[in-house]
Amino acid sequence: MESNERMEEVTRENAIIIWQASRLSIGMKCEKAPEILKANGTVVGTLGNFSASIGKAKSKKTFNVSAIVAAALKNGTVLLYSAELPKDKRKILYVDTEQSPYHCLKVMERILRMAGLPTDRDSEHLEFLALRKYTPKERIAAVEQAIYNTPELGLVVIDGIRDMVYDINSPSESTRIISKLMQWTDDRQIHIHTILHQNKGDENARGHIGTELNNKAETVLLVEKDKNDSDISRVSAMHIRAMDFEPFAFRINDRALPELVENYVPQERKAGRPQQGPFDAYRHITEQQHRIALEAAFALKSEYGYKELEDALINAYAAVGVKLNHHKAVSLITTLRSKRMIVQENGRKYTFMPDFHY
Repeated sequence: MESNERMEEVTRENAIIIWQASRLSIGMKCEKAPEILKANGTVVGTLGNFSASIGKAKSKKTFNVSAIVAAALKNGTVLLYSAELPKDKRKILYVDTEQSPYHCLKVMERILRMAGLPTDRDSEHLEFLALRKYTPKERIAAVEQAIYNTPELGLVVIDGIRDMVYDINSPSESTRIISKLMQWTDDRQIHIHTILHQNKGDENARGHIGTELNNKAETVLLVEKDKNDSDISRVSAMHIRAMDFEPFAFRINDRALPELVENYVPQERKAGRPQQGPFDAYRHITEQQHRIALEAAFALKSEYGYKELEDALINAYAAVGVKLNHHKAVSLITTLRSKRMIVQENGRKYTFMPDFHY
């Protein structure tokens, strides 16, 4: 597997070149990255950076991204997305890793219709790749070739970044693909927008790759179903470097196209004390509490079997103000494993990963 491959060593000569090429001087002039994508008037995408859309299954993430691509294709506005690509950056590359060619063509046709372009011929500004049948390694290689060999490229969409890795929870694979995104965007001065599913039980992007996306992306858009009307999808900013924008919503009309829900008002929070949802170790316990408790527990022993780990965590988390019963401790251990804060490899005992990404 890709994650088990030995990392390429950097030679001393290459390290020196990187060091010298990376030095900054106060007298240097660096131009501000061109702003090419906006959502409801706020910048969400610039050249040289990447962004992401996340959401649960059936939240209509692909419809939302279709609107982004259509706006870029017409260099105008679709829904509340507006695009302004430079003249020499008008080409768009759409990469789909999940769907069959038949369904990819439906997405392509939808984008053309939303952009007001003919659907009986290809657009010179849009290239669409269907990579479902290939391995993650082959997908990365194909996308890299397309990025470096497509003239006037400005925007790349990767619908299914999860399929660019073998193991969604592998730190090495996640770091590698995120590093690729940063390399591609910087080398080609393009913007890349990716799509990733959320966890079923919470609002976090799936796996270690989701954590890396949250840490490194310029913008992370959240697409979710409206709580009162499942036909409506709400778009908001989960993470954004620019000023936050007012959430908006869309529904799918009788022409199978997303259309803006005018005067959309999100559901207001009920007065009084909010209802406590199911215990969620990620949302209900802070990173600092996790770190202190885990360091304390694993200072006593370097590794634990499951039952003794459960007992040790109950005691350690109690010391930081978190009371756990058996069921909550089981849920906590599941979260710690999924976030690779603790690991169990080859059926051995559990060990602590102090360099975890929260």
